[in-house]
Amino acid sequence: MSGLRPKVLAVDDRRENLVALQAILEGLAVEVVTVVGGEDALKKLLVDDFAVILLDAHMPGMDGFETAEHIKRRERTRHVPILFLTAIDYDPHLAFRGYQAGAVDYISKPFDPWVLRSKVSVFVDLWAIQSQLAARAAENAALGTAVDDVLDMLGTNGTPVADPAAMLDQIRTRLGAARAGLE
Repeated sequence: MSGLRPKVLAVDDRRENLVALQAILEGLAVEVVTVVGGEDALKKLLVDDFAVILLDAHMPGMDGFETAEHIKRRERTRHVPILFLTAIDYDPHLAFRGYQAGAVDYISKPFDPWVLRSKVSVFVDLWAIQSQLAARAAENAALGTAVDDVLDMLGTNGTPVADPAAMLDQIRTRLGAARAGLE
């Protein structure tokens, strides 16, 4: 997972806004995936993992607030940070609604592109760290299983070891397989 390029999901009903978001994020080590509505965003989230979602608050059909609520209800996506983007002047009530729907930030257009790049970079860095931690946890679990297997082979359950030489070969094989799995 750590070798994957992080993805950013950009959701907006206006293609020119999606092109602008791609241009703003150009040069960051991310893959920007664009969709034109909430339904399409939910479909993408079924098959891909994203470091952050840039979500237009006001779209025809399923708006950004409803989309965010669906995202936060799903186990797989509930921890993906959402940055709401809106062309409407800042309205505290709408911002509150965005935060209630699960957003980590609510940004009114026009916004400073460097601020957006910086925010996306922070979430991408957090995603990379989380991916590394998940990989380390899987490695630790595999090592724990290998150690348990070796302890069973050694007869720590009270059963004497019948053939120590054969047992040593089995232990080497099991630990070698565990080591290979970590590399």
